[in-house]
Amino acid sequence: MNGLRPGEAQQGVSDSSDLIFAPDNRWKADRQAGYSGGMTTLPPSAEMERAYLSRDAAYNGLFFVGVRTTGVFCRPACPARSPHPQNVEYFPTAAEALFAGYRPCKRCRPMAGDDQPEWATSLLAEVENNPSARITETDLRARGTDPATVRRHFLRHYGMTFHAYTRARRLSSAFTSIRNGSPLDDTIFRSGYESHSGFREAFGKAFACPPGECRNRSCVFLAWLPSPLGPLVAGATDEGVCLLEFTDRRMLEAQFEAVRNLFRLPVVPGTNGHLERLQDELASYFAGALRSFSVPLVYPGSPFAQRVWEQLLLVQYGETRSYQELASAVGNPAAVRAVGRANGLNRIAILIPCHRIVNKNGDLGGYGGGLRRKQYLLNLEQVGMERHAESAAERKRRQEPFRTFPL
Repeated sequence: MNGLRPGEAQQGVSDSSDLIFAPDNRWKADRQAGYSGGMTTLPPSAEMERAYLSRDAAYNGLFFVGVRTTGVFCRPACPARSPHPQNVEYFPTAAEALFAGYRPCKRCRPMAGDDQPEWATSLLAEVENNPSARITETDLRARGTDPATVRRHFLRHYGMTFHAYTRARRLSSAFTSIRNGSPLDDTIFRSGYESHSGFREAFGKAFACPPGECRNRSCVFLAWLPSPLGPLVAGATDEGVCLLEFTDRRMLEAQFEAVRNLFRLPVVPGTNGHLERLQDELASYFAGALRSFSVPLVYPGSPFAQRVWEQLLLVQYGETRSYQELASAVGNPAAVRAVGRANGLNRIAILIPCHRIVNKNGDLGGYGGGLRRKQYLLNLEQVGMERHAESAAERKRRQEPFRTFPL
């Protein structure tokens, strides 16, 4: 973790140089003042100090630690030796640490999407490259990975065991293949099933129809996406994205059930063009380079809920509205509680920006993904607005004609 101090010559960051601006004391003043509207952007200092001294991974993504003596910023759970408290400063987002001139730590990789262990990343990549692969517990042990650890990790992050995940991924790949016109015999062979009957039975349980009848049917594909705030689960039909939630949200199972009931479609791991586009746009959003999403959204619900969600889509990046203002916007100023419930039932986090709705006095209010995440998203957008305004002012300055003055 040796390196230059903030503000010295080398301020670039590999793979993230487009995010860098010259350090400015304004960023420190903004951090100390907190987010506008009376909302704080960071946990209390004593709480953050306890978290990084104990390497508490639960705080990863909620704040970042800048080490003045090395010019590096880290996650709270960084395995490197903890710096002395007098040598650190705190940032609510990785973007602000970069703006202040710090470089990301090479050990804890604070710019990486999430904290998924390398063995899990490797297993997922192998399944995606070859969905028909059958990885047994014996195979896992041969790789030095405990099958029980794998089972717990997948249950916690994906809601199913690793073997259930690979089986569902194998069937969703077959579903896509058949819909794209592949012969049934070829699809069964590529899916790794030893018999037609075994494949048909498994396929029927997953999609509620025989393989030959799926060409004109759809399903909801689920994909798990990394983010600086922890993994997200996204769902998409042929029409667009219908689900985006943090995987640890308490209502996640209820949201899955709501998706099944609303769309009357199977819900299986997989991907499509909408999910691939969503992953790219989310990466740009969290990097501070995207202010509006273009991926299509599908959000059926009650007429009132849909009016609320449509009004949420009108709240611009970097802005907030109160629940009272949102109720007025849907034509019923007295329906503040109903608006709050509709906000909580939003199934497409971030894209339908319920995080931009706050209490009338400026306090955060509630958020299904947790208030720390809400703070992070609001602050990320505030920094993005500052960056945009600064860039616009610089462009305007460069476009001004050169002025000469008489001697």
